[in-house]
Amino acid sequence: MQDLDAALALAVRISLIAFMVGSLLDMGLELRLRDALACMGNGAFLLRVLAFGFVAGPLLAWMIGQLLLLDPSYTTGLMLIALTPCAPFLPMLVRRARGDMRYAAATMLLAALGTVALLPVAAPLVAAGLTVDAWTVAKPILMLVLFPLLAGMAMFAVAPPIAATLHPWAKGVGGIGALALLLLCGVVYGRSMAATFGDRVVVAEVLFLGLLTLLAFRSGGGLAQDERSVLALGMCTRNLGAALAPLLAMEAPDERTVVAVVLALPVQLVCAFVAARIFARGATAGPTPCRSG
Repeated sequence: MQDLDAALALAVRISLIAFMVGSLLDMGLELRLRDALACMGNGAFLLRVLAFGFVAGPLLAWMIGQLLLLDPSYTTGLMLIALTPCAPFLPMLVRRARGDMRYAAATMLLAALGTVALLPVAAPLVAAGLTVDAWTVAKPILMLVLFPLLAGMAMFAVAPPIAATLHPWAKGVGGIGALALLLLCGVVYGRSMAATFGDRVVVAEVLFLGLLTLLAFRSGGGLAQDERSVLALGMCTRNLGAALAPLLAMEAPDERTVVAVVLALPVQLVCAFVAARIFARGATAGPTPCRSG
């Protein structure tokens, strides 16, 4: 029985690596650095990404945890989710919302850099049982978030035909990894997942994603519709592989915390596709020029 548990735990980690490397490489293979940098002069947009991604988001998650009287382990999971904005599939949603893809590139790059910089420091603070030091958390984040993203971007810049060839393979690896991770977590944590429906975890995640998306979109004074939709979708989606990485760096992570993170995958998909459809109705005919200010 112990051998089976060890094998399942190893399989979960392997599937996480496949999901993270595949999805972040896939993200980089369609992210033009010049597109991201072209919009970096828009201070109003960038400040909102940072504010909602790494300040308002964690604060809202904590408030929801307290309001719903969540178990501390579930609140920890929600906090880790809040610290990892912007899923690798953001470009697909931005296209559906008819948003500005250049701002999607800027959001992905800024969110990835922010996650790499802040999560290793914040994770030991929000996760009471996470006794490992910040560098121990930082190493898998660097290897599974920043390096695949930068490798994909470099390939796209240097050899676009090769990037186009690798793109479907990276997407496939990321997709298979995500499916395997979800199934394996269902096997390992199935009973804990079933228990969450009486513990208001899904309600907390819907509230978190819905409120943060609405606040980000409505706060966009001075931003065009196609910029505000990108901002809101970046906040509505979460890089769950990054949220899981510090937990799986532990020898015995809290099952309830892991379950809270895994459950956010279907929740965010539903919320994000609904939001993208709503934003598409108010979209303009074409993107606005990137600007400073």
